[in-house]
Amino acid sequence: MTCSVRIAAAVAVIVVVESGALVARQAVAEGEGVRERAEQGDADAQAALGFRYAAGNAGPQDQAEALRWYGLAAEQGHVYAQYNLGVMYNSGRGVSEDGTEAIRWFQLAAEQGYDRAQYNLGIMYDTGRGVSQDHAEAVRWLRLAAEQGHANGMSYLGAMYGSGNGVSQDYVQAHMWRSLAVSRDTSENQDIAVEARDALANRMTPRQLAEAQYLAREWEAAHPVNHEPPP
Repeated sequence: MTCSVRIAAAVAVIVVVESGALVARQAVAEGEGVRERAEQGDADAQAALGFRYAAGNAGPQDQAEALRWYGLAAEQGHVYAQYNLGVMYNSGRGVSEDGTEAIRWFQLAAEQGYDRAQYNLGIMYDTGRGVSQDHAEAVRWLRLAAEQGHANGMSYLGAMYGSGNGVSQDYVQAHMWRSLAVSRDTSENQDIAVEARDALANRMTPRQLAEAQYLAREWEAAHPVNHEPPP
């Protein structure tokens, strides 16, 4: 699982920028009153200000201020701020590294249906970071992310089926999810997913492989790719 954990960490860092940038674009489009609205309690503005401090767009980069503004937005249920807080606590950005706090915020964002939070939560349950290790709970959250088309969630779920961690070992399901990860992943991680899928295929019977490919096609047909840029 070492490779998958490394991928999870990389994704977490990227998402702070991606989700923050979405909120920042929404707020900046309305002019320079972001701080005023943030001080008045507007959650979107608070999250946008958090992004500005995290990225250094509000003057010198200040992770502690980013954490403060993300925290105010997150307490109001702002899903991206909740997720970003999880990332910051998980990586120790602007605060002491704290897996338990990371779990708390990832969980809140995951419960709102945010696939990246669900994925990171699954990783943390699988590895026991910030929470008691629970492979079955890891599978539950990874499945929720995978069902939304999260490529790394698909790949990791396939790994769980392949190893039998948290779920009955099932090469057909493992190959299906690995194949779907390959089709959905446009990052440098795609080569890893291809290698894992092909290695798995070498351990399967022709009948198992045909079934896995059929299930992947059926899943793809029922879940067309959303070409909207992800938040």
